[in-house]
Amino acid sequence: MTVSSDDDLAGLQRIGRIVADTLAAMGRAIEPGMTTLELDQIGRAFMEAAGARSAPETVYAFPGATCISVNEEIAHGIPAARRIKPGDLVNIDVSAEKDGYFADTGASYAVPPVTRAVERLCKDGRRAMWTGLREVGAGKPLAGIGRAVGAFARKNGYTLVRNLASHGVGLSLHEEPTEIATWPDASERRIMGDGLVFTVEPFLSLGAEFAEDGDDPWTLYSQPRALTVQYEHTVVATRNGPLILTMPGH
Repeated sequence: MTVSSDDDLAGLQRIGRIVADTLAAMGRAIEPGMTTLELDQIGRAFMEAAGARSAPETVYAFPGATCISVNEEIAHGIPAARRIKPGDLVNIDVSAEKDGYFADTGASYAVPPVTRAVERLCKDGRRAMWTGLREVGAGKPLAGIGRAVGAFARKNGYTLVRNLASHGVGLSLHEEPTEIATWPDASERRIMGDGLVFTVEPFLSLGAEFAEDGDDPWTLYSQPRALTVQYEHTVVATRNGPLILTMPGH
């Protein structure tokens, strides 16, 4: 999607705020002993109260309002009876629609007590995302995002999952431009237009290179198995750089 009016921007900012506030509420609610389904229900209630609909459920018939992935699961985890334990790494991905506009955000949360390595992985996962976001702007190359994130990962001794990409969003959950690499991709030639809406969501890992399918049609696992974090914002490329749509309100 390319933002072409003030109404577009206002609609995107509304849904961006809703998914960001939903994610923040779910992050605050995580505690050992609760199931991932109970956590998902908190997110569902928050979105519904704001008049928004879960995007994965609406668009893809995903069996949950949000995606919740724990430890070896790295994406598209189905909320269910799995209980969250101390030391777990929990990724929450929230995307929703309101008034025809979509936004997408995510974050990883370490449930105390956690090792220094996991604490550092979470902090650096967020830094990796911001490293990519700083490369966003009208007229800039999309490849700049993956180059910057790749350099950050290399310098700090991490791997990047190379088959889970960022994507266009706005009028649907996944749209053009598709498959925006958050790792160095020499074949990427596209330029960001003014007003282009997309996600920046690197998957930073302690050793995984890919996501692979598991036993159900949705959940993706790290390959090779290694703790992996994902942080995600929806952003608009503007002449003044990135305009982030998914910041929580106060």
